[in-house]
Amino acid sequence: MSTAEFGSLTLLLFLIIASAHLLGYLFQRMRQPKVIGEILAGVLLGPTILGHFAPRVSTAIFSGSGALGQKYELILSFLYNLGLLLLMFCSGAEVKGLFKKRDRREVTWLASVGTALPFLLVIAGSKWLPLERLSAAHAPRLAVLLVVGIAASVTSIPVISRIFHDLKILHTRFASLVLGVAVIEDIVLWAVLAVATALVSAAGVKAGHVFWHVMAALIYFGIGMTVAPVALRWITRARWNVLMQASPVGYVTVVLLAYAAIAAAFDVSLVFAAFLAGYGLIGELDLLTEAIGTIKGFSFAVFIPAYFAVVGYRLDLSKTFSFTMLAVFLTGACTLKLLAAGIGARCASFPWRDSLNLAIATNARGGPGIVLASVAYDAGIINAAFYTTLVLTAILTSQAAGAWLEYVLRSGKPLLTGVVEELPVTSMEAAEAERFAA
Repeated sequence: MSTAEFGSLTLLLFLIIASAHLLGYLFQRMRQPKVIGEILAGVLLGPTILGHFAPRVSTAIFSGSGALGQKYELILSFLYNLGLLLLMFCSGAEVKGLFKKRDRREVTWLASVGTALPFLLVIAGSKWLPLERLSAAHAPRLAVLLVVGIAASVTSIPVISRIFHDLKILHTRFASLVLGVAVIEDIVLWAVLAVATALVSAAGVKAGHVFWHVMAALIYFGIGMTVAPVALRWITRARWNVLMQASPVGYVTVVLLAYAAIAAAFDVSLVFAAFLAGYGLIGELDLLTEAIGTIKGFSFAVFIPAYFAVVGYRLDLSKTFSFTMLAVFLTGACTLKLLAAGIGARCASFPWRDSLNLAIATNARGGPGIVLASVAYDAGIINAAFYTTLVLTAILTSQAAGAWLEYVLRSGKPLLTGVVEELPVTSMEAAEAERFAA
């Protein structure tokens, strides 16, 4: 890359990061989730707004020509993936109470009923669903049905994590419950998406391949929750660990990359890898508080806003849009998810108010909803109109969840009745406050 090309790249990065922070700040001032403003920044810079009304300007800034355009696309992809990894890593490092014995029963009820019920209801009602209006040409009906079922059930880990972070409740039991449910949901639902995409191919689904893909994810997840934290504790404190002694920030970064590399080797989602890397280091926060705080601060300043901006940039809402389709699907999907999650919460003995809060939080589809739309559209399962519907549903449900949780907290009511640790200060936040005061 020449000096001139790098200079033009800095303009691209400036626009993405500056606009993400600006709109994020404006949304925050309007008591809306900051993350929605960051996504909107990408929408404004992308083909939906700038590309539509000023295509020459958009091409000059974001596309370039020939090889330069390919470099831009590669760099945007790098920002997207690195920002996602860092977001999940920070979430894993903060969620200390995830999957504790006291929450096992509640997470099981929320995940089994809140996820399985809307998915199964979609499958059961398939004969009454106008799937032909949602599907791409020649797409198998079963593949379209599976995508609709996933879209009605999925909960966003990245977006709900960011909302929890912005509201300063990422470390609470409420966040632990919601993220615990979201992690379990995504393991199951992404396996179903693998089946849906395989159905599109002429060869169909190979049961053995699907089985081993799901088993690899489950084994990786199980090891990451049990064995890996113990091994990391020993490695972190080992005398021969020169990297830990020389640069704790470098050591933490290497741990994250190692988790991601192992996950990639076994074809496991890197989202889970980053989350488990952060979770695995929780036991060593006394040694790594400052290192993780440094990574967290820089990530939320640069890479994570860039990730959400790139999400918005990659959306092209100028594609075929149907208001009727959006209204019907948004209403139906939200109704199913809210009722199912509410029933699951009541089965777990939560009061009605707590059940409502949990249901609204798990209704945020965010990043996974957008990824689902992109994968299904690229695979030739759904048409452009339904693609747009899924993207808008993901954004609107995330905004609604963030606005509701912010309203509850601002009114002084607890998200979970009787939980006294609703707003504790974590060790990392205390260290950051001390550094700021100094």
